Amino acid sequence: MKFIDMEKSCHCIRARCALTMRRTFQATRFERQVVISKSTILTNAFNGETFIFPRGLQSEEPASFRVILQPGGSGGGNALTHVHPEVEEAFQVHSGCIAVVVRGQEQLVRAGQTATVPRGAAHFFRNAGAVPAEITITFSAPQRLKRFFMNFGLLAARHPEWFSAKGEPHLLLIALVLHTYRNHLYLAGVPVVLQKVLFASLAPIARWRGYRLELAPC
Repeated sequence: MKFIDMEKSCHCIRARCALTMRRTFQATRFERQVVISKSTILTNAFNGETFIFPRGLQSEEPASFRVILQPGGSGGGNALTHVHPEVEEAFQVHSGCIAVVVRGQEQLVRAGQTATVPRGAAHFFRNAGAVPAEITITFSAPQRLKRFFMNFGLLAARHPEWFSAKGEPHLLLIALVLHTYRNHLYLAGVPVVLQKVLFASLAPIARWRGYRLELAPC
């Protein structure tokens, strides 16, 4: 007669259950394995903004990509005034004209010109002309900013229901994204420390409500 070691069997079952739960949690944090190739193009229909990533995710340094902004379109978190606490952001215009609004001051930037937003300065930008504007955006440090903007582009394309009619992300989605990509971008007008605490509290609720990211930070 073969005897079964119940204690050992229970231990094995618990271990397998724990492993399954970890795998399930990891799988549900991000919806799918996203494949990013060279010359990836993502369009945000809400604000007329098209992202072009010539090198995909092969290189994070410098964090640079191209943007085509349609007439009437706005960029920078769907025109939400925001700050990048750890990097400068440069806008090099190849065609058309954009308005870069920094700390409430508007600067027109035309083809052949470049505007730089200081680290931590509240800003957004928009197309200030009647034709599409093509620009290159470059950040002074890599962080994971390519992934951050790819993530927002993918979310807008695949989950438009998570955005308002104006293209503004729902609060829980903002909390999940900005908590996951900490120190990349924060909303202007609210102390960063307060946002960190708030988003850390709301991120688990966002996941419980079904919100997911398309790209992990690394």
